[in-house]
Amino acid sequence: MPATVPRRPASAAFGGGLLVAALASFVGGSALQLQQPVLWETSVYACFMALAGAIACFAAIRKIVHGARWGLVLSAALLAGFALVGLRAVVFQSQALNPALEGRDLLLRGTVATMPQQNEAGMRFRFDVDAATLDGAAVRLPPRLYLGWYGGVWQTQAAGSAQVLAEPQQQPPEIRPGDRWQFNARLKAPHGSANPHGFDYELWMWEQGLQANGTVRAGPKDPTPQRLGAGTPHPVERARQQVRDAIFASVADRKLAGVVAALVTGDQNAIDRADWDIYRATGVAHLMSISGLHITMFAWLAATALGWLWRRSPWLCRLWPAPSAALLGGLLLAAGYALFSGWGVPAQRTVLMLATVGLLRLGGVRWPWPVVCLLAMAVVVAADPWALLQTGFWLSFVAVAVLFASDSGKTGGRRAQRKPAPEHPPGSAAEAAASVGNLDDSNLIADNQVGTPASSRFLSIFREQWVVTLALTPLTLLLFGQVSGVGLLANLLAIPWVTLVVTPLAMLGMLYAPLWTGAAGAVGLLGGYLQVLAALPFATLSVPAPALWAGAAGVLGGLLLVLRLPRPVRVLGLPLLLPVVLWQAARPAPGSFELLAADVGQGNAVLVRTAGHSLLYDAGPRFSSESDAGNRVLLPLLRAFDEKLDTVLLSHRDTDHIGGAPAVLAMQPQAALLSSIESSHPLQALRSATRCVAGQRWRWDGVDFEILHPQAADYDGSAKSNALSCVLRIAGGGKVALLVGDIEAAQEARLVASGAPLKADFLLVPHHGSKTSSTAGFLDAVQPQLAVAQTGYRNRFGHPAPEVQARYRERGVALVESPQCGALGWRSDSVGVPQCQRQVAKRYWQHRWP
Repeated sequence: MPATVPRRPASAAFGGGLLVAALASFVGGSALQLQQPVLWETSVYACFMALAGAIACFAAIRKIVHGARWGLVLSAALLAGFALVGLRAVVFQSQALNPALEGRDLLLRGTVATMPQQNEAGMRFRFDVDAATLDGAAVRLPPRLYLGWYGGVWQTQAAGSAQVLAEPQQQPPEIRPGDRWQFNARLKAPHGSANPHGFDYELWMWEQGLQANGTVRAGPKDPTPQRLGAGTPHPVERARQQVRDAIFASVADRKLAGVVAALVTGDQNAIDRADWDIYRATGVAHLMSISGLHITMFAWLAATALGWLWRRSPWLCRLWPAPSAALLGGLLLAAGYALFSGWGVPAQRTVLMLATVGLLRLGGVRWPWPVVCLLAMAVVVAADPWALLQTGFWLSFVAVAVLFASDSGKTGGRRAQRKPAPEHPPGSAAEAAASVGNLDDSNLIADNQVGTPASSRFLSIFREQWVVTLALTPLTLLLFGQVSGVGLLANLLAIPWVTLVVTPLAMLGMLYAPLWTGAAGAVGLLGGYLQVLAALPFATLSVPAPALWAGAAGVLGGLLLVLRLPRPVRVLGLPLLLPVVLWQAARPAPGSFELLAADVGQGNAVLVRTAGHSLLYDAGPRFSSESDAGNRVLLPLLRAFDEKLDTVLLSHRDTDHIGGAPAVLAMQPQAALLSSIESSHPLQALRSATRCVAGQRWRWDGVDFEILHPQAADYDGSAKSNALSCVLRIAGGGKVALLVGDIEAAQEARLVASGAPLKADFLLVPHHGSKTSSTAGFLDAVQPQLAVAQTGYRNRFGHPAPEVQARYRERGVALVESPQCGALGWRSDSVGVPQCQRQVAKRYWQHRWP
């Protein structure tokens, strides 16, 4: 390869803007396909693809008018983007799990494909299926499954006060990637909770290439799982598992070892949830797992070392210039690092971005930064179109575009216009890393500024942090509803500390294990600093989730404030920020109320809102010692509404009703606690509870609340927890709602006999639809128009029971199940059907109710 590469003018390289428009049109076509509620037939997308090719060929005719050529090229790119994504989606969806196979005992034979993720109950791993049978007959399954193998099951103690891991019938064996196994498993389609502003689990499974999850059956009545030997080699995954196990063996503190393991192997599940809370509150969560920042810095460090070694050999320098060799070597080593860390979607995006910019530099192409960013975006979208729906994708590109456009330090426009010295052709890996920047995080590390005083370098880093923080704050509020108020202070120390101290020590530990202890110590020092910041009252700032137009105005305002524009133009960004800062979620009118029955799986959680007050009835289940409905569903929901609860009412002590309460109470210190839990219950240590007793009444904003059950005398006996469920009646706006917890037939009969005001328009189905509840006499007394059963998809209890469904159907009651509806919204002042979250924005990757 020649020592220097002649530069081509930008206008010749991208056709005077035509390429830019074509790239934008391709990305737009891909985004348009993602809005489809259902997929079309394969032939439709194939016709669109053929049409795009025909239009492109016609546009190549020289006699075409310049303006017409633009229209043809844009149309071809739009159709190509739309059709390519559609074809990929159709092919992938054709591999979906047959609904008839859900919940059946299937005999699977295949290979463990990934390093298992450990938890307190067992492990989860990805499994490549070689063969599957049902009752001896071969069946077709998706090629890769997401399986759990547990040694026991979470169950409620007899006292009903806590959920514990039962003694396992059989401990899960040690499994390793590449091992072939045969075992029984029960599968189901990917089905996650659907809540406003909630995590889209089904989209995550789609993007990961998984169309079924399930559980290995290893109980006493199941066939014994058999290890069949070695299958398809997975040397990288096996090495990752060996390194992770070695880290935990070398570092005594398991919490610190988990962070080190996450930085080396990408195992984010190894990090303790309490630590994640601190990292998120201080805005450094992006540093504690393999991300674009780590891979970019690794590329820069690897390229620097390779360049230094390359220059030591005159023969190598004559063969190929050191900067070009360093760039290519840095990219390859960064790709290897991303592969070893699990090849996650963010890592894949970063490697593609680095490769795109690096290849441009190697080719001697010097395009303006908007074109480079757009090309990188188009490459990523072509590889993974569903990345357009990921928050990290937009934070990445906006952050880099802001740094380029604001000419921050040496990362932006002046660098793009500066010609390198003749002996250094384009291709510096440091330059590529700085140009690409941290395309997966909202923070950058400035590259080395040779000859610049340390104070100037520090000011440059501080300015970059400040510019990105200011510009991304509106976007962060739009996407997450909150932003770290101490993120700037935290990242100024955390970024260099993690990338230049912790991560190198953690990586070098693979050569000399005692260095892992040093890395853990460095993590501990940083953790102490972050804990101080997280304890500050302004550590986390939140606003209600704004409407799309308000968020877009805020993002534009943030960009105007940091761009290198005349000051009068930049000042215009301030009023554009006001819609985000001052946005308030709509509330019911005085005298009326609204309910939101959250989708929490098998459990109850209903948010009640009036014009100026709010109440949470139950807090959903606890899924494991590390996960519950409070953290996973309710906290994001309350943050999005910027809700300050006046009361948390926990109907009774069962964990499917109070599992998320600790997280909610910690977030809502002002909320009063009303419940039937006993005085010795652990929750009493978090918040002293007032007993709910029939006859209690209060009035908020013209809406009446009344407790109908239990009676005071019920607390003196040995009643089951279900029998003590607090029954709440809410009346306002001419409508009545009845929330009844897990009362059963005896309590229903007593309520009917007592003459309590039971007639209601909205009924929370008793005990999730258990056959021991929803008796005929009770339903005749309530006469609801709408009944909501909050249950889990394919729950093991079979709720709601068929006979219960029949009773509601016989009375003409609309029975809605949360797995089918998602979160359900109902207003006392509206006429018509309630709003189901799964119907609000249908997309083709979402699970369809069988």
